[in-house]
Amino acid sequence: MEHVCKEWEVLKDLDKDSSEANRLYALAKRAGKRLGATVLTRTDEGLKAAQVVGVLKVPGCRLEILPKIDDNEKNVRNALIHMLAVAYDLRIAIGELAGLNTQRDNLLDLLARLFAERLLTVVRRGIPRLYVTHDEDLNWLRGRLDVKRQTTRLAARPDLLACRFDELSENTPLNRVLKAAVGKLIGIVRSAATARLLDELAYRFEFVPFSADPLGEQVRLDRTNAAFHDLYRLSRLFLSGEWQSTASGRGTGFALLFPMHELFEKFIGHTLRRAFKSRVLLRPGRRDALKDKEGGIFRLVPDIVIDPDDRAIVLDAKWKHLNHPERKRGISPADIYQMLAYARAWKAKRLILLYPRQKGMDDFECRWTVNDETGNPLDVATIDVGDPDAVMNNLRDIVGR
Repeated sequence: MEHVCKEWEVLKDLDKDSSEANRLYALAKRAGKRLGATVLTRTDEGLKAAQVVGVLKVPGCRLEILPKIDDNEKNVRNALIHMLAVAYDLRIAIGELAGLNTQRDNLLDLLARLFAERLLTVVRRGIPRLYVTHDEDLNWLRGRLDVKRQTTRLAARPDLLACRFDELSENTPLNRVLKAAVGKLIGIVRSAATARLLDELAYRFEFVPFSADPLGEQVRLDRTNAAFHDLYRLSRLFLSGEWQSTASGRGTGFALLFPMHELFEKFIGHTLRRAFKSRVLLRPGRRDALKDKEGGIFRLVPDIVIDPDDRAIVLDAKWKHLNHPERKRGISPADIYQMLAYARAWKAKRLILLYPRQKGMDDFECRWTVNDETGNPLDVATIDVGDPDAVMNNLRDIVGR
């Protein structure tokens, strides 16, 4: 059974007392502990989504939670994939997105399709291999002679030679992670077309050993395997979503989830980094609000600082839906106090609070002035994440005011 809802909505097409609802809630509770965020809550009406998006899958039921940015599910999924691509440094081309059925497929199937198509394109040119050193005792010399082993362990075996040689091998940490991700997705994707791509990938990784701990593999990313960097990041996203029973070790569900406040912050930060490059610091180094005899306390870490050494701008991205008509715009006093503390710690000349744009918010933006001797401006601005192509230019305009 497939279910779709948006953040803060009640899942009304699922009986709140059903076994499916109980399994979804149990999985959401466990996943929320890992995320440090609430995923689903129980209400009198039924299960209610919190400020987390993604996919929850349990036997017999799948729930997709989408961000509340548009009424059109296709547009929402396009925007969400774009945000994930920017936030997690996944270079996804416009042509790749155009080839996806974002109206029919859920987020998990869309990401799985992107992963399978891209990985298959690369491995059709050959599975990545590395030279691995082997120590073997042979009847003939291969590679070079290990003199120490020959004169000790093989001293009484003149018929054998202690050989040490390098051999190209598919048994690499990167391949083991990729194989584990393929195996995980085969069991959970809904699309038959994607399943066929994954089956071909499983065949191509047939001789790569299984990994007992794929997320613990020591993978080295460098220029020799640059084509696999994005695929490795996607693999880790998929593998981190598996949940197993501590008693049996069998899979009990799958959760691919993203807290929207974190995703929005990363998306805005990485977009600004692309626009302004080295001028942008993301979650910059420690500065403290207070100090005692032992040093600084109450750490201050703004989301983004632009031009820290020259007329610094502190920007905080808040995934909140604000009350438009109010004079205070519905902004939390705690958010204002936080920005004033950032301004003092970073000697900022300007402050920006950035929120997602909602319908009817064209005249929402405003500029306030800090009520002290500096008179520095605090801008309240919005960005339409439902229009991915315009985000970077809009951010340039906001910062450049």
